[in-house]
Amino acid sequence: MIHSMTGYARREVSGDWGSATWEIRSVNQRYLETYWRMPENFRGLEPQLRDKIRKQLQRGKVENNLRFESGQSQNDELTLNQELAKKMIQNAEWVQQQAGGQINPLDILRWPGVMETPEQDVDAISQELLKLWQATLTDFIASRASEGEKIQVMIEARLSAITEQANFVRSRLPQVIEWQRDKLRTRLTEVAEELDESRLEQEIVLLAQKLDVAEELDRLDAHVTETHNILKKGGTCGRRLDFMMQEFNREANTLASKSIDADITKAAVELKVLIEQMREQIQNIE
Repeated sequence: MIHSMTGYARREVSGDWGSATWEIRSVNQRYLETYWRMPENFRGLEPQLRDKIRKQLQRGKVENNLRFESGQSQNDELTLNQELAKKMIQNAEWVQQQAGGQINPLDILRWPGVMETPEQDVDAISQELLKLWQATLTDFIASRASEGEKIQVMIEARLSAITEQANFVRSRLPQVIEWQRDKLRTRLTEVAEELDESRLEQEIVLLAQKLDVAEELDRLDAHVTETHNILKKGGTCGRRLDFMMQEFNREANTLASKSIDADITKAAVELKVLIEQMREQIQNIE
């Protein structure tokens, strides 16, 4: 199975601690690059997540976004640390006796630790976020696989079309050679009263050698077979498929340069179009 470098997945989870949403998306890239956006409280998860993603992905620019909303709200009850408040008052009264003045109760309440809110268990929440990210990554890889299947179908259709064009050129070549034979015979007749058949055959042989594209057609067939094998094997094959497109282009260019027939030239142009369509899609393959 081949995988596209383009993918997207999103998952949410909620609990007493609040709610969280992971989003993973990716686009084409020569190598694997990962980007992370998450609250600072959970930044410690990044090294662990980065290691996990590098074990499962090879190429692509991958963005991981975490949105977190705490379950604590403005309506959460405040807890008064009475022991600390009593000590603060005693100390404040001593200062008052020494310096005079009034004790402001709000000043006591503002002192750090006098008024408290319940603390969340960051470690427990981190474990929930880790599980959610792993599930999101599984969906993300599945989406890349699904996109890869679509690309594979398109490539295989183009490979079949390339085989059809190669077969057409094979079937057309004998007619082209015969047409060129008649054309050459006519020219030689115009310049010579008696036509030398041996000379004609020599010219035909030389012409046939110049027009011979059997080797190019055979290599096209071999490239089609090899590309099918690469697709069947799957895995990280984008770079290898891109190399195959270069080989396809080389044969198509040679075929076009040797053509003296409009139909064969048209077939060569169609081959280049098909190859370019495959190449564009192969840029998306991991």
